[in-house]
Amino acid sequence: MVERTMSRSSESQTASPTLFINGHNLTLEDLEPVASGTTQVKLSDLAKAQLVASRQVVDKVLASGQAVYALTTGFGKFKDVRISPGDTDKLQRNLILSHAAGVGSPFTTDIVRLVLLLRANALAKGYSGIRTEVVELLLNCLNCGIHPVIPEQGSLGASGDLAPLAHMSLVLIGEGEAEVNGKIVSGAQALAACCLKPITLQAKEGLALINGTQVMSAVGSLTLLEAERLAKVADIVGAMSLEAQLGSAAPFGEDIHKIRPHPGQIESAANLRSLLAGSSLVESHKNCQLVQDAYSLRCMPQVHGASRQSFKHARTVFSIEINSATDNPLIFDDCAISAGNFHGQPLALVADYLATAICELANISERRVERLVNPALSNGLPAFLIADGGLHSGLMIAQYTAAALVSENKSLAHPASVDSIPTSANQEDHVSMGTIACRKARMILNNARKVLSIELLCAAQGLDFRLGNGSTKAPCAVPDVEPGPGIKAAHSLVRQHIAHLSEDREIHHDIMSAERLIQSGELIAAVESALGTLE
Repeated sequence: MVERTMSRSSESQTASPTLFINGHNLTLEDLEPVASGTTQVKLSDLAKAQLVASRQVVDKVLASGQAVYALTTGFGKFKDVRISPGDTDKLQRNLILSHAAGVGSPFTTDIVRLVLLLRANALAKGYSGIRTEVVELLLNCLNCGIHPVIPEQGSLGASGDLAPLAHMSLVLIGEGEAEVNGKIVSGAQALAACCLKPITLQAKEGLALINGTQVMSAVGSLTLLEAERLAKVADIVGAMSLEAQLGSAAPFGEDIHKIRPHPGQIESAANLRSLLAGSSLVESHKNCQLVQDAYSLRCMPQVHGASRQSFKHARTVFSIEINSATDNPLIFDDCAISAGNFHGQPLALVADYLATAICELANISERRVERLVNPALSNGLPAFLIADGGLHSGLMIAQYTAAALVSENKSLAHPASVDSIPTSANQEDHVSMGTIACRKARMILNNARKVLSIELLCAAQGLDFRLGNGSTKAPCAVPDVEPGPGIKAAHSLVRQHIAHLSEDREIHHDIMSAERLIQSGELIAAVESALGTLE
C-alpha cells in the first residue's frame, strides 16, 4: 500500500509529508500535493524489492544471449537488428537522445512534477527491469526541485509518450535542460546544483524510462481533479444566477430525481436544494405568474449531473492507469514479453469524453450569463446589469467573452482519439493521440473556468440589484429578503474582492479576480463553511 509519513528537514526542522510509492496504491488525491511541491516522494521497501527482482530477470536474459526486443535489439522498425553486448549502454543513450524530438511550449511545473512521480510509480511496480538507482534518481530530481523542460507537442500516445518522456530522461544522463529555482539550466548543471550525478543507462533502461503513458496521465489526472471541483462551482454559480433571476427551486425536489436516479443528477440536485434552502428571495416569488424557468436554470441537475457522471468514469480510468505497468517489453518472473500496455487508447477515449463534459458546464453557464444581461430574459434586471445603461455598457462584453470561449471550446472538443497516423515505417500502425486529447481537455477546462468566472460576476451583480445593493434606479429590488446562506456566503466573498459595478471600468480585472476565487478554492470553501460539504 502507499504509505504516508512525516519527514523532518535537518535545515528547517519543519515537518513535511512523505509519500512512499510501490506501483500499486497511488490515488488521485495523492497527486496534487506532489504537483505543488508540498510532499516528498520515496520508494517503499516493497518497491525496492520489486525493482531488484525485475532487474535480475533482465540480467539473466542478457546472460542467455537470446534476442529480446529492446534488450538485445534496436527499436521500432529496427526490432530485427541485433545489438552487440558492447554497445548496450550506447544503445540506451542513443535512444534518449534520438527520441527527444518534442516541440512547442514546455509543460508547466505541476505537470512535470507529476510526470516524474507517475513514471517512478509505474517503474516501481516491478515489470520494467530497471535498476533501483535509476528510479531513485528520478525521485531525487522531483524532491530537489529539478524539473526537466518537456515540450508539450510530439507524443502520439503509443508507444506511450516517447518524445516527452525522452526529454524528461535527458536530464538523468546530464543532457537536456531543466528548471531549477525558476531558472533554466543544462541537465548537468541541474544535477550538480543538487549534488547529484548523471547516470549511465544500462540494457533496457532507456526504453523503460520513455515507454509509458505518464505524460497523458499527468495532464488528464490534474484536469479531472480540477473538473470535479468545477462541477461544484457550476452548482454554486448556477444557484446564484437562479436567485438573481427569481427562478424556482421546485425542479430540484428530491422526488423528481429519485425517479430518474442518475447519481450525478441526484448529487447536483442535492447541492442546489442545499444552496437555495432558507432563501427568502426564492420564497418571495413562489406564487408569481411564471409557469417554468428556462432550461439553463431548470435543467441544471440534468446537465451538471451528466458531466459529473463522465468525471466518475474518468476517475475510474485514471485511477487504474496511474498504478499500471505501461512498459514494453514487460518483465515477468522468468521472461520478457513484448505487448501493448503502452497504448494510450483508454486514456484517449476518456479524455475526449472528459473534454466534452467540461464543455457542457461552460455552455450552459454562458446561457445563464445571457439571461442575466439580456433585459428581455432577466425578469426585470437592468440591461447588461448596469444602472445607468447607455452611458455605461456594464457587463455587455463580458457575455461576448463567454460566448467566444464556449465557441473555442467547441472547436477544441473534436475528438483526438478518432485519429491515427502510422509511424516507424508502419510497425506502429495504430496510435491513440491520447496526449493530445488530454492537452485539449485541459485547454477546455481553463476556458470553462473563465466562463464560470464571468457568470459569477454577473450573478453577484444581479443579486446586488435584487437585494437593493446596486442602485435605487432599478425597480427590481425585492424588499426585506436574503438569498440562501450558501449563496449569501458566495456573494459576500465576491464583494470582498470585487466591487459592485456602478460605472464602466476594465472588466478583465474583475474576470481575473473572479477566476482566482474559483481556482484557489476560496469560493467552494466559503460556501461549504456556511452549508457543510457539498456533493
